[in-house]
Amino acid sequence: MDSRTGTEPRIKILVVDDDPALRQLLADYLNKHGFDTLLAPDATDLAARILRFAPELIVLDRMMPGGDGAEACRALRAQGEDIPVILLTARDESVDRIIGLEAGADDYVGKPFDPRELLARIQAVLRRKRGASALTKNAPVQFGAFTFDPVMRQLLRGLEVVKLTGGEINLLEALIRNPGKPLSRERLLTLARDDESGERNDRAIDIAILRLRRALEDDPKQPRWIQTVWGTGYRFSP
Repeated sequence: MDSRTGTEPRIKILVVDDDPALRQLLADYLNKHGFDTLLAPDATDLAARILRFAPELIVLDRMMPGGDGAEACRALRAQGEDIPVILLTARDESVDRIIGLEAGADDYVGKPFDPRELLARIQAVLRRKRGASALTKNAPVQFGAFTFDPVMRQLLRGLEVVKLTGGEINLLEALIRNPGKPLSRERLLTLARDDESGERNDRAIDIAILRLRRALEDDPKQPRWIQTVWGTGYRFSP
């Protein structure tokens, strides 16, 4: 709480886009809705900006003259940085969305977009990050050598934290909440994103499942925990 005003501190959001007009439009809109918006023209020294400003979420353009936003996101994840990232894609095409999700982004918005849509996505991602979509029972769930903690939103192998992106945690949580129940790709995407808007993409779920299997399974080609249900989707088998 801000002792000077007696109100909750404003959530900091870093907007990285090479279009100055769009940056200012988003700053004005998000600031009006209670955020403290920081602006950057490119992804240069992104890690340093995060350290300096401590934003809670990044809105990152996919294609910029100074660099690829997806690659910048991938570099953050490789450094162990789990700050939520929403990618802005210049072309609303499946390949751009898949590249973004593979890079570790938590969500994406295709240009052109309504600022209200971006605001809704930001609120949904922050809500998930803070654990608003926690399991009905908050007790940790154990399976094999793993423990999923819905309160801390962490997956542990023994005492070691398994590094997963926010989107992967959401997907794993959706599966664990429905043990033994076949879930379609569309249903998984809805549960994982906690968001009824946006185009569904089966391929994006398949890629996220593959990444989870690599983290969980002894042999991802013969999965024990996350099984394929042919013609339907996937299920978690505790």
